[in-house]
Amino acid sequence: MRNPSTPHRRALLTAGAAGLVLALTTTPVTYAAPHPKPPTSGSLVLIGGGLKADNTAVYGEIIKRAGGAGARIGIITAASVPASQDAHADDPQRCGNSACNGAYYADLFKRHGAADAQWVPVDLDHIDAADSEEVVAQINAMTGFFFGGGDQYRYVTTLLHGEEHTDSKVLAAIRAKLASGAVVAGSSAGAQIAAGRDMVTGGDSYQGLRDGSAPGYFDDPTRLGYLPAGGFGFLTSGLIDTHTGAYGREGRALRLAADTGHDRVYGLEENTALIVDRPGTATEHITVRGTNGVTILDLRRAETKRTPQGWSLHGARYNHLTDGDRYTAHTWTTHPAATKRRLHALSQTPVPMNTDVFYATDNPDGHPYSLLGTARALAATRAQRTATATTYETAPRFTVTLTKSGRYATWTSDGSTPATMTGLDLSITAR
Repeated sequence: MRNPSTPHRRALLTAGAAGLVLALTTTPVTYAAPHPKPPTSGSLVLIGGGLKADNTAVYGEIIKRAGGAGARIGIITAASVPASQDAHADDPQRCGNSACNGAYYADLFKRHGAADAQWVPVDLDHIDAADSEEVVAQINAMTGFFFGGGDQYRYVTTLLHGEEHTDSKVLAAIRAKLASGAVVAGSSAGAQIAAGRDMVTGGDSYQGLRDGSAPGYFDDPTRLGYLPAGGFGFLTSGLIDTHTGAYGREGRALRLAADTGHDRVYGLEENTALIVDRPGTATEHITVRGTNGVTILDLRRAETKRTPQGWSLHGARYNHLTDGDRYTAHTWTTHPAATKRRLHALSQTPVPMNTDVFYATDNPDGHPYSLLGTARALAATRAQRTATATTYETAPRFTVTLTKSGRYATWTSDGSTPATMTGLDLSITAR
């Protein structure tokens, strides 16, 4: 069976048991604002997708926060297609439906040391189960929860009630468990659904920068869409985006944040977790764990304008945190891991040219270099204080400029390679 964290560009959403078909249209879908959510004493473990079966650090964090050897993990995979839409539902080697993916994760959590892990039987074939007292009882017996990947809009469809955007009984029970100290984890769509207002529903960076964002869920996978009422609202200190490095999503995240008035973005990379203790409180505290990193985009001083050439942004700041780094949301402060030390670049190597900064899907040469690659190359050299990178697309062509400001600093784990970077000024201009 394929990794169920692999993202899907789009699929028809069908609630077979309820006879409900949610056809994707170009008509924006909006919701009333959700009710304010209470602060929590629990924790979140949000992975940017691509969670590997052997990632003992991330699985270990989830299990530890769920009670260690006594951990009981509820697996929610309603973002996957239901069995009725899976042509390979009867083939355990090829299936990709919610029940199949639930069994996959349940087995993984047990192999990583959880006492128990169970699929929570809510999906588009079983929407009524989201208000089942029997399933609520199952939730209340769990000490932690894991939301799998797929399409986050299916979570909206199955666990929230219509335009009111109110909790189903199952979601309300999960929310209460989180507030009382449980851990809620998720990968890809399972991380994205933790977002507060203006949750991204799709889109590519270039088209987002060129055309802007719009409320709704669209059949054009390149169109930057969002739900104003958001996801489940577990993490509200910034926008969330996933698969950031693998799909060059920094551009769409910056545009959506600017369009909707957010001053911070958490860009989650694959196989890496953003661990949030006490989300929603004044003492919200973040730790990064995994093989890649988390990009934190700071838009507090950002300004945008539109010229005949197109949209532009100036005054944003780019930060990239890696394994072991901590971050205090309330003070916007990064605390590099104790194993890292400040890097004072000695190389005179110039930053290589980057002509596909946001990973264009139609680039025949592939994606050899990204925004993160440019940032790291700039951090590694003393020959330049500024570096530029451009989009592959040219109508218009967007130029991203990174500058070592007075606030800039970088840390290394091996003495020469940039690992953690803070305070790079970032601008985007259209030409």
